[in-house]
Amino acid sequence: MAISSPPRITESGRFPEDVNVPPLENGDHLTIAEFERRYEAMPHLKKAELIEGVVQVPSPVRQRFHGRQHSYLNCWLSVYEASTPGSEVGDNSTVRLDLDNMPQPDSLLFIQPEHGGQVRIGEDGYIEGAPDLVAEVASSSVSYDLKTKLAAYRRNGVREYVVWRVIDRKLDWFVNRGGQFERLSLQADGILRSTAFPGLWLDPAALLAGNLNTVLAILKQGLNSPEHVESVAELERSRRP
Repeated sequence: MAISSPPRITESGRFPEDVNVPPLENGDHLTIAEFERRYEAMPHLKKAELIEGVVQVPSPVRQRFHGRQHSYLNCWLSVYEASTPGSEVGDNSTVRLDLDNMPQPDSLLFIQPEHGGQVRIGEDGYIEGAPDLVAEVASSSVSYDLKTKLAAYRRNGVREYVVWRVIDRKLDWFVNRGGQFERLSLQADGILRSTAFPGLWLDPAALLAGNLNTVLAILKQGLNSPEHVESVAELERSRRP
């Protein structure tokens, strides 16, 4: 009787649930269809991305260098969504960006399709197309979030890209102008103001210091601004039946 070979163990030390499907491994060069097939065969895997055709499986998440910062970004964006009908936040949502890229951003924000947004939601629930805003937590400036992933987001029309560099204690906010990412200018009062989402204001110094109360207080000012009030009215007018 033939003895079958044991299933291949992934880098995480676990076996894929479907032993008939090869596991995802860092550095694999795959098509988006093959990436999806392997990812779906590994339901225990919490996060994997396809960036420029190459598989990226992140390391386990540390609370002090990722988890807390991720939660702050989600809180900031979720409060904005709560006051902006027609906008929608995603947390670790997989995005079908193009034929070579299927990222899973830490946080994202988009205008819903029924309000004229640039993404659509596929029949299987995946986001398709470029979210209006993507936010990532990165360790430092050498992270692929600021290299290959940045290039993929820029090329596909992500309108704004926020990267929190935890070790560097810096925050980068890029705006897509004419197909190129340019840094969003800090205003005289120390506030960053989104160009894609009126009223989405951020005090980067407070965010980097972990002062969530101040972050939300500045956001509340943005939500009470005339430009945000007008944008909400425009979103309501643009809603398709």
